[in-house]
Amino acid sequence: MFDRRLILNFDWTLLITTVLISVLGVINLYSSTYPHTGTTTPLFIKQIYWFTIGSCFMALIILFNYRTFIRFAYPFYVLCLFLLVMVMFFGRTSSGSQRWLQLGFISFQPSELTKIALILSLTRFFTANENPHGYGLRDLGVPFLLLAFPLFLIFKQPDLGTVGLLVLVYFSVLAFMGLRRRTWITLGIGCAAAAPFFWHFLKDYQKTRLLTFINPDLDPLKTGYHITQSKIAVGSGTFLGKGYLKGTQSQLHFLPEQHTDFVFSVWGEEWGFVGSFVLLFLFLLLISRGLKIANTSKDRAGALLAIGISTMLFWQIFINVGMVVGIVPVVGVPLPLFSYGGTSVAATLMGIGILVNVSMRRFMLSH
Repeated sequence: MFDRRLILNFDWTLLITTVLISVLGVINLYSSTYPHTGTTTPLFIKQIYWFTIGSCFMALIILFNYRTFIRFAYPFYVLCLFLLVMVMFFGRTSSGSQRWLQLGFISFQPSELTKIALILSLTRFFTANENPHGYGLRDLGVPFLLLAFPLFLIFKQPDLGTVGLLVLVYFSVLAFMGLRRRTWITLGIGCAAAAPFFWHFLKDYQKTRLLTFINPDLDPLKTGYHITQSKIAVGSGTFLGKGYLKGTQSQLHFLPEQHTDFVFSVWGEEWGFVGSFVLLFLFLLLISRGLKIANTSKDRAGALLAIGISTMLFWQIFINVGMVVGIVPVVGVPLPLFSYGGTSVAATLMGIGILVNVSMRRFMLSH
């Protein structure tokens, strides 16, 4: 028999907020790719197709108890690793990065699915290995390996943005689980010691991006130019913006990657401070609903899942918006539900589906 409490506990605010952000994203994508010439399908139409596919995944996820997904977390994780290995050998290369797999007429990015796989796998490990006294360094062997394997494969693509995002989500989950103070200190020292080693393996253009963040004049015609044009676009929007389809920086294509990484610059220029505030408020509402779901969850697994998805969304939004206004290095992280990108949209909607799933079943006792 169907339990009516599933409907009563459905988080309509979360769903409506997701739809609103998605609709605004398509409207903005129409502008950022205008005029739409050529015989290929316009990107905003493709985005709608991916929203439809992602919504189907979200609906499917909502139907099953989230504990089912935790049970199959490790097989899904292994599948994502396999796909990442396939990318190394058969992946499609674009803009110097080999990140996509071609599946018929659809290409997808396995690293986006890996975000969900990592969160599910960490949830399974920590729910099966509870430690009320706080976790020590010895307890983090398996979680570290869960992070290290996809990190290495994604770093080889290379995709520095996703690498950084996975690390931030990982440490956010650790913070929620509770580490001993000595463990945090040891991890901090270890990360600081590894920084020079990490720098040695960066590509030249990645080093330039990081150095240009400190000094935009270092590379004024490339990375520095991108940051400068983005700041001009956002700043020129002033309070009310220049109006829809009237942004000079975007319509004259001064902005780089204005349909993906710098999509917020287009929005800021056309809708100004007011429009930017509305969009950021919707993102804040999205994250706050996720945190509320974590707080009201009846079991540790649901809370950990909700924390993982919420921090994934938060760090993506923070990095992307920070990137376009110059407070974060340019590393190529999409704005959830707003930037063009099929797999990113699908993975985000899968994450939203998990949040709704946990919310619907918060009245159920864990087994």
